[in-house]
Amino acid sequence: MAVAVIMPRQGNTVESCIITSWNKKPGDKVAVGDILFSYETDKAAFEEEAKVAGTLLKVLYEEGDDVPCLENVCVIGEPGEDPDAALAAGASAEAAPAAAPAAGAAPAAQSAGDCQPVIMPRQGNTVESCVITEWYKNVGDTVAVGDKLFGYETDKAAFEAEAEFAGTLLAIFYEEGSDVPCLDNVCVIGTPGANPEVFRPGAEAPAAAPAAAPAAEAAPAAEIAEAPVVVGDLKISPRAKKLADEKKADLSQVVPTGPDGRVIERDVQALIDAGKIVGATAAAAATAPAAAVSAPVELGVPCDDSYTEPMSNIRKVIARSMVASLSTMAQLTHNISYDATEVKNARAMFKAKGEPFGMDKISINDIIMYVVARTLMQPEHRAMNANLIDDGKTMKYFRSVNLGMAVDTERGLMVPTIFGADKMTLKQLSDTAKKLAKECKEGKISPDYLQGASFTVSNIGSLGIESFTPVVNPPQTGILGVCAMKDAFRMNNGQIEVYPSMNLSLSYDHRAMDGTPASKFLRDLKTNLENFTLMLAKG
Repeated sequence: MAVAVIMPRQGNTVESCIITSWNKKPGDKVAVGDILFSYETDKAAFEEEAKVAGTLLKVLYEEGDDVPCLENVCVIGEPGEDPDAALAAGASAEAAPAAAPAAGAAPAAQSAGDCQPVIMPRQGNTVESCVITEWYKNVGDTVAVGDKLFGYETDKAAFEAEAEFAGTLLAIFYEEGSDVPCLDNVCVIGTPGANPEVFRPGAEAPAAAPAAAPAAEAAPAAEIAEAPVVVGDLKISPRAKKLADEKKADLSQVVPTGPDGRVIERDVQALIDAGKIVGATAAAAATAPAAAVSAPVELGVPCDDSYTEPMSNIRKVIARSMVASLSTMAQLTHNISYDATEVKNARAMFKAKGEPFGMDKISINDIIMYVVARTLMQPEHRAMNANLIDDGKTMKYFRSVNLGMAVDTERGLMVPTIFGADKMTLKQLSDTAKKLAKECKEGKISPDYLQGASFTVSNIGSLGIESFTPVVNPPQTGILGVCAMKDAFRMNNGQIEVYPSMNLSLSYDHRAMDGTPASKFLRDLKTNLENFTLMLAKG
């Protein structure tokens, strides 16, 4: 059955996207996962992958066209099928969902011809699987084009899958909390009576339906689940575990009501409603009146008062990256301090007078990243703006600065990339940095912006840290740690002078460069920061 491919909606505020290139032309064979076309919003670029196999029958928009979101872009089907009929069928299905068969009526022949699978999208070239966080539709619900089907997340960001064709949700193959391989079938949409089982992951052929299967033998799709999280002796669903952590529910008193003795979300909510949270007993004891006679001192009962929980996906990624960095690189850290008077004064001026120019929100970290990007572009520092690849055998030098920026989020450390930072004005860099940081904190950052950096800046000065040893992000060759600003003292014409000082900690890969070139980079960075106004005027 021919299927129309729609223009996805990349964000709630996006109304249309521009097709930048076609990777397939009418008549080409298409496999699941093939890139059909590239498109862009006013903020980012994307690629649309095929979710069904067949032949590209028709293209409705050309390169350069501005296409409304959820509009049909092309049609995939079998040679000889009428693509216009598929478009008309999609329009009528959207206008009037298929009616359910009359009570007692026998279903149509069990074939896959009247249903299509929905696959787990690949959000970035390096993403292999995604976790389903929430289902918005149940089996049997009517689905229109653009309806939200389910929420899912990678180790870095959260997304929502929207329906690209109309019909009825016939089957769900993974439940909330399942870790689903990219491009795997997640659910099936079609006409009531069609057989969705042919699309079940791992299925080899459509299962023959028994003449009169007892209702009790049909397992609901919601019970098809991956192994739950294990906490002590409890099996607990990911959603229940998250709620328990947020509300500090005392899981020692939980009564499991889920399948196979599994703790589910309603069990944890019951604990919270009953006031059974960790520390409640101790708090009650603390408010009890003291006994008239002091009780004898008793030794505590020896016990292991601890608990275990699995590491989050992002924590696992960070752990692997840090181990790889420290075990494969010859890392060394140099420290230098600079007179931050000029940077501090510039920041004060932007804050006081910059609002009419949109520059009142520029931070000291924005200024430092601006200067870092331009210092890295000095020819003598090319080894610092590079990647060491091929197991340390090849240096990859960048013609521009793709600046990584460490961002602390509730999910863990993320490092989005400001591409072409050396070509940006200070305002452009500041705006870009704030947008990327906001998307990281909201869990909406595209994985494509979490790679490709040539150098990284990590600023923890706001926490009062005066010096630290940042860890290089492989395959980069350097990372700059920015520390707190503090008062320092020096002699000036025989008088003690107080001035603002900031420490910089540079870690670098000694395989890529020696200590002298690294020290020269810090020296030049210090000079450029202390003469920031001249550097800004130079552009």
